[in-house]
Amino acid sequence: MWYLVTLLSLSSLVNGGGVPQVPCYFIFGSSLYDNGNNNAFVTAARANYPPYGIDFRRGPTGRFTNGRNTADIIAELLGFDNYIPPFASARGQYILKGVNYASGSSGIRDETGQHLGARMSMNQQLLNHQSTISRIVSILGDNESASKLLSKCIYTVGIGNNDYIGNYFSRFYPTRSIYTIERYAEILIQQYSQQLKTLYNYGARKVALFGVPPLGCSPIVIAMLGANGSLCVDIVNKAIQLFNAGLIQLIDELNKNQQDAKFIYLNSYHITMTPTTGFKFTNTPCCEVGGNNTLMLCIPFRTPCQNRSDYMYWDAVHPTEAANVMVAGRSYVNLDPSDTYPIDIHRLAQL
Repeated sequence: MWYLVTLLSLSSLVNGGGVPQVPCYFIFGSSLYDNGNNNAFVTAARANYPPYGIDFRRGPTGRFTNGRNTADIIAELLGFDNYIPPFASARGQYILKGVNYASGSSGIRDETGQHLGARMSMNQQLLNHQSTISRIVSILGDNESASKLLSKCIYTVGIGNNDYIGNYFSRFYPTRSIYTIERYAEILIQQYSQQLKTLYNYGARKVALFGVPPLGCSPIVIAMLGANGSLCVDIVNKAIQLFNAGLIQLIDELNKNQQDAKFIYLNSYHITMTPTTGFKFTNTPCCEVGGNNTLMLCIPFRTPCQNRSDYMYWDAVHPTEAANVMVAGRSYVNLDPSDTYPIDIHRLAQL
């Protein structure tokens, strides 16, 4: 917690009287960053009920954690007074400061997460962003003004985790019988590359990409695929490491070919595996899971653990606010060189 306090103090000094370091912040991704976009969907991937939000000032909002998610904390560190609104409710002039498109159970691949119900895939999130840009052009009056604004914004994208636990390693999909883990990582990176180039074509110039965290150590994966007493499922983590390695290569390629933009890598895998806070429980959920007929989510209205900062996982797959603080803080200002590549969010904002 001391680390976040230090970062927030640094942020307030940089912001000079409450002006954010960038004019706007756009968020794409999965349930790790969703702040309410799935609430109105017919889907099991919803978190708008207690005990979700038990430590959030507005209670359950659709955030898949007990308090703030990683995107919320990054918004604070960037100096925004308010959290970035979800696309589902973003209205009027508020969109000029950014929109959150993240959707629980979504993935790079369109079919990812379909067994849980409705969601907004990465492709759909890009279409939603295109709609937002049209609204921004209408507000500002011309394309040039909109492009100038969009080029100064920070964009974070955290996608790919569900393409593994909600597709490749899920019994509801044939993907694992079709592709090796090596080939699947290649296919994901190829599709992700096209999506990121689309984001660039929509005006994004400061883009931070979260790697996939070590899902092989999450309670849900251990329950589904682990042996008795295992702390992690190695094959899942190996698959994720292949994807993350491909993502770093993609970032190098994007920075080489789009020289008026900067793409960076946020190493959530490394950060999670080298915690700066002494979590006592690293693969046990804080809440009682089984909600929405899944093995992942909290059972509605059940009382969660009291010592939430001791737990890395809130439910069977989503981090606690304490873990989100760690990931967001070390993504904003890296604590060691492996946390981010080639620079951190703080330096990206200054470009």
